Amino acid sequence: MLCRDGILSLCCFIAAGLISLLPELAFRLGFDVYTVYFTDTWSLHAAQYIFINVIALLAFRGFAYQVAIRALLLGYVVGIGILIWINAPPTWKIFGIYMTVLASFHYSEFLAIAWTNPLSLSIDSFILNHSVAYGAAACLSWIEFLVERHYFCDIKLPSLASYFGLILCISGEILRKLAMCTAKHNFNHVVQSEKHDNHELVTHGVYNLCRHPSYVGWFYWSLGTQLILQNPFCLFAYAIMSWKFFYERVLIEELSLLTFFGEDYVEYQKRVGTGLPFICGYKIDS
Repeated sequence: MLCRDGILSLCCFIAAGLISLLPELAFRLGFDVYTVYFTDTWSLHAAQYIFINVIALLAFRGFAYQVAIRALLLGYVVGIGILIWINAPPTWKIFGIYMTVLASFHYSEFLAIAWTNPLSLSIDSFILNHSVAYGAAACLSWIEFLVERHYFCDIKLPSLASYFGLILCISGEILRKLAMCTAKHNFNHVVQSEKHDNHELVTHGVYNLCRHPSYVGWFYWSLGTQLILQNPFCLFAYAIMSWKFFYERVLIEELSLLTFFGEDYVEYQKRVGTGLPFICGYKIDS
């Protein structure tokens, strides 16, 4: 069952997304009331976004406020991404898809934890502050998109590569969320160094397909984002950086799992692979 903070975040996320779409809906219905007060679309969205954040400031305190402003941000970004896809020039459309995919991923991380493991829920569950490297990689992908769009405009037109990237992102998201829902309280964004009383070895469901389905989903999701943007350089860089990150992460996690579950995990390793290309994990006999 979704906890209180999860419900709050969901309400804020949906409300922000709907509010971001209101001007477009009003325009399509023939209402031009917004044009009386605002000279351009961006000033209107800035005013709307400030307004909902003021409401959040007045309505919430402490942890609830921190949850609300992040959910509002991500919901509004999803809405803006949809609007860019609908209304922007062709070479901007794929960036709108990317915005929607990126914001949805970060929000769904928080929502999944709120649903499956609320005791470990924190502001970090949005993973917006995942790491400096993660933030730098995202910024580099934006820079590549802008530079290539300026000098080589045609390569940013929507294509099969973009839609394949979208399918990859959706598939990766589904796999990762299935892993979180299957593992439930055994899933945590932080690798655990101590075994808790309720810590169990999960080998059923998607964990019967690969040992690290959440990492597999995230790995292919990250590659999908760069296919959506049609960023050839960042696609290559993301593949290398993501592989290196998950290679090290799997080694650390499996060392802990072998300590926690011993021979049971060794047998599990023999039956099921990691799911990540050219990553075998930590083997005792290696």
